[in-house]
Amino acid sequence: MSPVVVLVGPPGAGKTSVATRLAAALGTTVRDTDADVEAAAGVSVADIFFDHGEQYFRGLEAVAVTQALAEHDGVLALGGGAVLDPATREALCPHRVVLLDVGLAESGRRVGLGVSRPLLMGNVRGQLKALLDQRRPLYLEVADHVVPTDGRDVETVVAAVLAVLEVPADRSEPS
Repeated sequence: MSPVVVLVGPPGAGKTSVATRLAAALGTTVRDTDADVEAAAGVSVADIFFDHGEQYFRGLEAVAVTQALAEHDGVLALGGGAVLDPATREALCPHRVVLLDVGLAESGRRVGLGVSRPLLMGNVRGQLKALLDQRRPLYLEVADHVVPTDGRDVETVVAAVLAVLEVPADRSEPS
């Protein structure tokens, strides 16, 4: 079993929204590793960070990604920091991975003040820039395709992902 596609990208790229609509367009299921972590822990990602720290969260995240890659055959959205783990990057090699790319200004606009994003507390723009600078090479390392999301609505991004996957956007309509 293998996901149809794995979506990666920074905060504000639209991974969860795009994954949901993409799965609907493909007639398959969607899975989000952040939701898996929350379900397993019984608390929000933010609470995990605040109560146990980033390292603890990353351990839970690595397990969630490994399980999802092995068990899920639909659209899979990874948390923005999942690519930080070398084992996760290695595990992504045989999969179709699409980077939903977003620039600093657009990402900042989309994530707002980052109340639910612990790594962005404080100076949101500065934290976000550092995060993007650190992670961008890792996203590019694992990605088979890059789909820009700046200035695009979810449906346009979904159509672009379908195009790179070589799936007609009107696939679900009868011929």
